[in-house]
Amino acid sequence: MTKRERRIYTDEFKAQMVKLYENGKSKKDIIREYDLTPTAFNTWIKRS
Repeated sequence: MTKRERRIYTDEFKAQMVKLYENGKSKKDIIREYDLTPTAFNTWIKRS
């Protein structure tokens, strides 16, 4: 497994991704479409 280079996301981007999830889009689709890691995305949801 190759290691990804660390990426920085703005607070606005994180909030937008959480809103998509809250509005019914599946985690799997969001992660795939925006090339996110599941760990990062789940953390954003927990913190919102």
